[in-house]
Amino acid sequence: MSSPSCTLPTARWPLTISPAALQVIEDPAQAASVLNPIRLQLLNELLEPDSAAGLARRLKLPRQAVTYHVRQLEADGLVTLIEERRRRNCVERVVQATARMYVISPSALGALAADPEGMGERFSPSYLIAVAAQMIRDVTALAHLAAEAESRLATLTVQTGVRFVNAAEQHAFAYELADALGQLVTKYHREDAPEGPEYTFTVAGHPTVTPVGRQAGQRDRRKQ
Repeated sequence: MSSPSCTLPTARWPLTISPAALQVIEDPAQAASVLNPIRLQLLNELLEPDSAAGLARRLKLPRQAVTYHVRQLEADGLVTLIEERRRRNCVERVVQATARMYVISPSALGALAADPEGMGERFSPSYLIAVAAQMIRDVTALAHLAAEAESRLATLTVQTGVRFVNAAEQHAFAYELADALGQLVTKYHREDAPEGPEYTFTVAGHPTVTPVGRQAGQRDRRKQ
């Protein structure tokens, strides 16, 4: 097996993601719309431009129902008009999904959103999930501010996989990682620089999930 390597930015920092690549859904109405099974199917089909009539033909669904759901997706800001084509005595509207991928932000849940402050056990899966949820909310808010200021948001992601011989080495790795991070914080953190940029770094670890395992887990949840 080849040695694992960290995934680091290859371009000059800071990096940005095209708005068309990923859309974070924060509005409850948008979240409800995208989670509707029929609309979710249509949104997936609309990664490439098409009309309601075209979707109805391809998916063998009633045209009137498809038109209604496509209109709702457009009203909720999840698809956008690409062009209008005149076909005989009517105008065919060609639309496309507003992004290639979507993430539903925990902020769509309002007060019910996961919050690390409400978790008592810091070594539980629930705490890790709450921290991940907070990261989505915070980075999304920062991205909005950066867009309004027409500036770039500098972020950093380091991700790798490690296979241990046994649990003892796993624990040793965790202690060494915490110690190394503590040394870096001691070296670079400056309390006497209140105007300097302040960053939050989150180090998390969990068992690796393979694509096959992830799909199996999704099927199991749908059966429940």
